[in-house]
Amino acid sequence: MAKKLYGIIGHPVGHSLSPAMHNSAFKALDIDAEYKLFDVEPEGLDKFLEGLCLSGISGLNVTIPHKIKAKEYIESNGSLDENAKRLGAVNTIKALDKNLKGCNTDGPGFYRSLVEDLKFEPEGKNILVLGAGGAATAIVMYLGNGPKNISIFDVDNNKTSALMEHYKKYYDCRKLNVIKPEDLNKAAGSSDLLVNATPIGMKESDPMPIDESLLHPGLYIYDLVYNQPMTKLVRAATRRKLHAATGLGMLLYQGVIAFEIWTDKKAPVDVMKRALKAALKG
Repeated sequence: MAKKLYGIIGHPVGHSLSPAMHNSAFKALDIDAEYKLFDVEPEGLDKFLEGLCLSGISGLNVTIPHKIKAKEYIESNGSLDENAKRLGAVNTIKALDKNLKGCNTDGPGFYRSLVEDLKFEPEGKNILVLGAGGAATAIVMYLGNGPKNISIFDVDNNKTSALMEHYKKYYDCRKLNVIKPEDLNKAAGSSDLLVNATPIGMKESDPMPIDESLLHPGLYIYDLVYNQPMTKLVRAATRRKLHAATGLGMLLYQGVIAFEIWTDKKAPVDVMKRALKAALKG
């Protein structure tokens, strides 16, 4: 039997840690497969997906900037799981003979990391999300009406409006609040969990995504940035003896869930975690 091929599509993708994670998992389970990078420009996405079933590729992860367009393509030319429909994006594709199945493992991956890494149960809690882009949408739409309240803050009003409109289609919109700049201090003060879903923090020169003085006792911090072992936000939270985690756990668990979708086998989580940490250290 020929070696199975998996990979990630995005533009760019050279920085991805996913090959290290998945190739270590294939090796650990003695699966004859390889995970590769596929740099696909936006205008070439439809053609790439159109030829996917004939390409020998059994499954893909999808990253920026293709998640929404991939969802739209598969919606017309394949099938979507419930998470992909609700979250409005596809980050995992399984090639089934002549059919593509689009899934979203970002939401459940975040939730699993929140519970396992941060030891935080979001049900009935007040949550503040910084950002209203794709990552924030995945989180907010997966949490749904579980929390007592979700507040979102973004300098881009178009993004917050789009997220609110999408949320209304599925949930009680009274649970979701768009925060104005002048109300951010108050929202932070009443929150149990702060999620940074912006790219702020990816560069060492970046400022804090929120003023450190707003990190009050009892606040849990989840920073989706994962390209360094400890972001400025996580360092600040640690100084204040708060529970804090980077997004490496979300990256791990979205990959774990994708691996299980592709292979129908239980993923070797510890192996994948070690491979991610090693790749991050470079």
